[in-house]
Amino acid sequence: MMHERERWQLILTRLRDRGIVRVADLVGVTGASVATLRRDLAKLEDSGQLRRVHGGAESVASGQTPLTAPSFDASQTLNADLKQAVAQGAASLCQDGDSIILNAGSTTWFMAQYLRQHRMQVLTNSFPIAQELIANSMNRVVLPGGELYREAGIILSPFDEDAIQHFAASKMFMSCYSITPLGIIESDPLVARAEAKLLTRTENLIVVADSTKFEARGNMVVCPLTRVTTLVTDTGAPPHMLDHFRQLGVEVVLVDPSKAKVLTAA
Repeated sequence: MMHERERWQLILTRLRDRGIVRVADLVGVTGASVATLRRDLAKLEDSGQLRRVHGGAESVASGQTPLTAPSFDASQTLNADLKQAVAQGAASLCQDGDSIILNAGSTTWFMAQYLRQHRMQVLTNSFPIAQELIANSMNRVVLPGGELYREAGIILSPFDEDAIQHFAASKMFMSCYSITPLGIIESDPLVARAEAKLLTRTENLIVVADSTKFEARGNMVVCPLTRVTTLVTDTGAPPHMLDHFRQLGVEVVLVDPSKAKVLTAA
């Protein structure tokens, strides 16, 4: 078993090499418990040597502002069956030759797996989605310029003018943190700003959100509900919210999770 100082040295060495470390990985190499490693990270953060993020820590030398958005790994496993069902329904709205936008999110990542047989042009600010499409499809992939935020798997640019300004999409598929009568909500201002920029490149917004997203959480409104063209969700979504969308003229596509084709592990 490593002593405390030995663990700290290993953690800081890995941060210098990789920029980020995960508690789960440190358990295996140090033999320490999760609780012990979390205390180590807390002490190192207090001394200004790292910055804690969900599931681990990142180097303070990276210069990144930490996102309050959940990590990609955590989001990917939460309500995965519902997300896959919604993703399958959303993918059915795509056709070969389309130019589409997929924002960074776990539901849109599942959607990318249902697009493996398509031939489209896809703009995404999600590194995991880009990896999926490049490795397993013939879709053309367009990425915006910017910095990769590893935990969330999202590429963010500090500039108003970048490569996406020349992209014209027939539709954008957007996952989100939550949906309320106020609009489509995100938890982080950087993510909300990035999605608002993507929205300028299309007239048709298709929101893909499972039924657990209809609750008041987060505080950054990306757009009002009137900006939404189509909502794809599962049959567990609250009826009063679905009626509200329909009254606004939004097309509502409901997917039954019990009848959806569940993806096997990639």
